[in-house]
Amino acid sequence: MGYPETFTGFCVDSPKTWNQYHLANLKPKPFGDNDVDVEIECCGVCGSDVHTVTGGWGEFEGPLCVGHEVVGKAVNVGKAVKGIKKGDRVGVGAQVWSCLKCDVCKSKNENYCPHMVDTYNAKYEDGSDAHGGWANYIRAHEYFTFKIPDEIPSAEAAPLLCAGITTYSPLVRADIGPGKVVGVIGIGGLGHLALQWAKALGAETYALTHSAHKVDDAKKLGAKDVIVTTEEGWADKNKFKFDMLLNCADATHKFNMADYFGTLKVGGEFHMVGIPNEPLPEMTAMAFVQNGVKLTGSHLGNHQEMDAMLKLAAEKGVRPVVQTVQISEEGCKEVVEKVKEGNVKYRFTLTGFDKAFAGK
Repeated sequence: MGYPETFTGFCVDSPKTWNQYHLANLKPKPFGDNDVDVEIECCGVCGSDVHTVTGGWGEFEGPLCVGHEVVGKAVNVGKAVKGIKKGDRVGVGAQVWSCLKCDVCKSKNENYCPHMVDTYNAKYEDGSDAHGGWANYIRAHEYFTFKIPDEIPSAEAAPLLCAGITTYSPLVRADIGPGKVVGVIGIGGLGHLALQWAKALGAETYALTHSAHKVDDAKKLGAKDVIVTTEEGWADKNKFKFDMLLNCADATHKFNMADYFGTLKVGGEFHMVGIPNEPLPEMTAMAFVQNGVKLTGSHLGNHQEMDAMLKLAAEKGVRPVVQTVQISEEGCKEVVEKVKEGNVKYRFTLTGFDKAFAGK
């Protein structure tokens, strides 16, 4: 049995074997009138994949196929689908379904729908499993399937579908643009895109990093200047500077949050998109009230923001820095181990799906 009854993916069986991958058959949800089947060309590797397979975000039962930065060709289109046709190059991110009926969805916040279905390690309302993109096919609702602009190569488009929208959405929701000053914390898989978005949106943009060796990279990516947070007195030198700090790091538990809050303008926002396994450090209320700052966070973005982000990336040349790796048992093991170690500059995209799944 094969497509369309079953897909084939590289899977792990449990957090104890998080770096041991094998091919397994995957049963997709029943195909619906609003569904799109995508024959996958490539798929990005996200920190969320590693948090999941290692059990950092909870236990799971395998076989589990991760991957939610999918680019490929639409090969089956439901009869009610509008705007996507067979043969289109499309992308699927970290969400494949929501009810589109509740008040949350109607407010264009479907990425917070209480009924939302994540791309993998999740179940639909009928009990069917959602399977990720380290596979030959993926099935998703049309609302969460996006046409990829011709200007963006597939391997570079893939990380935009999670890392891209995760960093773009909070900036536009905060009305970041000309006249605003933004600091991006953590110049890695998320942060190197956040710098580019903030610059493309017209903000005065700074990078905050504990790694002095990233100064040159950060400036090339759009930072006006770089603040090295291991230098003594860095926070005092930058008091009341930023309208927004976009935290893309997953080491927040090591932060002196009062130092970061102190660099925000009155009413400024410290916004979390890096989601660490560890809890936030203990804080007193005084850390907030000194300048009336807000601690906020977000998850992905909505349909309209994804479309606008892809358009901006095409027009302004915003691109992730990508290393490509051939998908295979060994390739999957390599990328998750390196992402866990922080040994990637700055995103991996798994490629060669046509070769890996030939005849599957």
